[in-house]
Amino acid sequence: MEIENLTKEIRLKAFERKDPKTPEQVGASWYNDDLTYDGVSKTLFIILPTPGCSWALGDSGGCTMCSYVSDCTLEPIDTETILRIFREHLSRHPIDSEEKISVKLFASGSFLNPHELPKDARDEILHTLMKLGNVREIIVESRPEYVKEEYLDEIFEIIEDTLFEVSIGLETSNDYTRLKKINKGFTRSDFENAVKLMQNLRDSKGYNLKTKAYIFVKPILVSEKQAISEAVETARYCDSINVDRLSFCPATIHGGTVIERFWRKGAYQPPWIWSCIEIINTVRDELNIPALLDTSGFGSRRGPYNCKKCNKDLKHIIIANNLTQSKIEYDCECKNEWLAEISNSDMNSSTVEIKHIPLY
Repeated sequence: MEIENLTKEIRLKAFERKDPKTPEQVGASWYNDDLTYDGVSKTLFIILPTPGCSWALGDSGGCTMCSYVSDCTLEPIDTETILRIFREHLSRHPIDSEEKISVKLFASGSFLNPHELPKDARDEILHTLMKLGNVREIIVESRPEYVKEEYLDEIFEIIEDTLFEVSIGLETSNDYTRLKKINKGFTRSDFENAVKLMQNLRDSKGYNLKTKAYIFVKPILVSEKQAISEAVETARYCDSINVDRLSFCPATIHGGTVIERFWRKGAYQPPWIWSCIEIINTVRDELNIPALLDTSGFGSRRGPYNCKKCNKDLKHIIIANNLTQSKIEYDCECKNEWLAEISNSDMNSSTVEIKHIPLY
């Protein structure tokens, strides 16, 4: 597939320009309020040191918008090193002072893939969190192919009735967009099977298991108007199959990616912040499913933008409204410019499927 060849070529060139990071450089953490299933609560975020996403490191080249693998070691890491760095970050935050906390474990790939995070490291991390006594939720990320009953049985043997959420980057309910424009490498059926497996385990074994879908806002070769429509339609689809939560991820331009190549050639711009607001407001109007809107890169040259007058204000409003799940009410002069682009964005679009991307 041409998109895979292009993605891999760009990825390899990015690796040549950049030295792999050490495990210490990969590990990171922060601590703040976040929306949990019990309401707003303190949440610990930890980025675990891993080799990187297997999908991105393989022959596929990974997803067209993601460069997280460039922030990884690109080499296997022994369990002792992973656990040492995990414990160092765990000790940096005042988590003992809280009655209950949520913990989000990011691996720049799939937490459930034993080739990225070894089983003995995974198990010891979970044992350590359980010994704290106040961890009520654990949230991880995984591609659907690693969502296996065997792995979840092993995890719940350790965490018992603690809530465990698996977040999957569905990105869009449109298979053509996901496969041809994002190069995600799995179908909607694959996602549904992973969700159904977790729901069945919740019903049959009593696991406190939740599902979340990441929805990507504005892939390449999608107009501003189409991006809004596709994101909202994806939310409706997720709600229809009883996904528990949503997280909208508006595009930012990561270095060493296909989306950056488009952007540098003037063939792509990240979404307007107005488009992101239109999506989240529509979802909160129509659906009862909790939905978060990520604000990474908002107002920056490589991220979602409006104008200098409202970028910063809207970022703060969105962060606050993620906690309350309320609609975003705001106005600015630049909104008319956005509306004009929405009205005209599909005027010259072709209905012919893309067969060649002339960006080599």
